[in-house]
Amino acid sequence: MSNNSSPSDQYDQIARRLVPTGMMIYGALHPPRTPVPGADRGTLVLIGTDSGFWAALNAAPEGLDNQPDPVDRFSTRVIGTLAADMGAEVRYPFGGPPYQPFIAWGLASGRAFTSPSQMLVHDAVGLLISYRGALLFDDVFDIPAPPRAESPCNSCPARPCLSACPAHALVDGGPYNLSACHDHLDTPQGAECMASGCIARRACPLSAAFGRPRAQTAHHMRYFHRP
Repeated sequence: MSNNSSPSDQYDQIARRLVPTGMMIYGALHPPRTPVPGADRGTLVLIGTDSGFWAALNAAPEGLDNQPDPVDRFSTRVIGTLAADMGAEVRYPFGGPPYQPFIAWGLASGRAFTSPSQMLVHDAVGLLISYRGALLFDDVFDIPAPPRAESPCNSCPARPCLSACPAHALVDGGPYNLSACHDHLDTPQGAECMASGCIARRACPLSAAFGRPRAQTAHHMRYFHRP
């Protein structure tokens, strides 16, 4: 793999090109400090949804064709095109097994942390974290230092992610009671979660400030809680 951008420009170029797609950089890291299957050096750039993702998807062919899996198909086309243009390999968190270790990569990037509820929390988008892909470059180029030295949860004394769940499926330190969550979603009281997305995730102060449409979180709930 090769490219024509200097190492100091590549990160910023990726960020600029993602803006109209409704996606953003969620972090980056250098293998082999963090294991990346098939890579013993280079730079891995993690990509996830931004606040404009739902609008970009709904204006794209994948959002208009009424075919299955529009989010994954849109992500594959957009990130795949960017990878081809910039001379990178692409990895996705879907399409497995085997699945790529995005949780481990997120934690290693210093931009994501394990929340008290044991869900992953991102320093910018909170509990509405949603990885859509990653670009793997042969080049080792500079990446910004993480903006936080510690988890944002450490400065969140209210921890509404724990108290907001109507099914009481989330407790400090875990484990996550998956069956209680699904049982609740099958009741009339679970309609709000299904219609507007996980209440606990939306209760995170960072998530609340992120501005993701409720229709987007509801879409993911329908995939999470299939009949």
